Amino acid sequence: MIAAPIDGPLVEFFQMVPNPRPPARADRAVGGVIPARALRYCEAITSASAFGWYVFLPISFKVVWDGHDMLWTYDGVQEWLPLTRDAVQYPQFSKQFNEIAPASVRGFSPPFLTPSIQPGGLQVWTGCIAKSAPGWSLLVRGVANLPSASYQMFEGIIETDHWFGPLFNNLRIIKTDIPVEFRSDVPFLQVQPVHKDVYNDKFLQNYAVKNLDQLSRQDWDAFHRTVVVPNTDADRRVGHYAVSVRKRAHQPTVATNLVSTADRK
Repeated sequence: MIAAPIDGPLVEFFQMVPNPRPPARADRAVGGVIPARALRYCEAITSASAFGWYVFLPISFKVVWDGHDMLWTYDGVQEWLPLTRDAVQYPQFSKQFNEIAPASVRGFSPPFLTPSIQPGGLQVWTGCIAKSAPGWSLLVRGVANLPSASYQMFEGIIETDHWFGPLFNNLRIIKTDIPVEFRSDVPFLQVQPVHKDVYNDKFLQNYAVKNLDQLSRQDWDAFHRTVVVPNTDADRRVGHYAVSVRKRAHQPTVATNLVSTADRK
């Protein structure tokens, strides 16, 4: 069950490629990108922004796609290098990997960039591997509330409680003939913990759709509290929802109360 105790970290990150910016807790302000008004009053945006962890790229690089061929370059290189179907490694990483890895896995260092057979498709490895607690998976996606105008990030759920492999993501370049920059000082991925019970098909099939005339008295009362009261209150304070959510966050949960009661016996 989701409420089962976790022995150890919920997620462990293994930084295989050296990176001065290790994975970090996601930021409610997305590094200052979120407008000040939204940061103060819109709990929905800030909660989504802070859900999970950021994963950064070890190096900055650029990619250009002309609709057919893809090239790339990185700091210290004065030319554009071809990205063919053969994947490329992080600079100097395969040698370092083989020096440290056991003999049985030498020669299998994960690739850095792997072009897709789909037009403009590219798979990018972050240099990380992640391992989650039993029963937990990771939703791997682009950074919440930080869209890119040059490429589209795909999303995937990885069962990292038993799949111990590269933490990568697939994207699609949507601008041609223009260098697309991927910066190491800006988070590349946001990974979010999801319990397997939550995205189980049996769980997700448990829903209902109702029409306007099917709202119950309790539903109308809830609508009145949520919509009517705030909008007819002359002294209404901006950000009422944010305040109420933050107050509930500081209230002890039922599970906490039960534990406290048991401790007192």
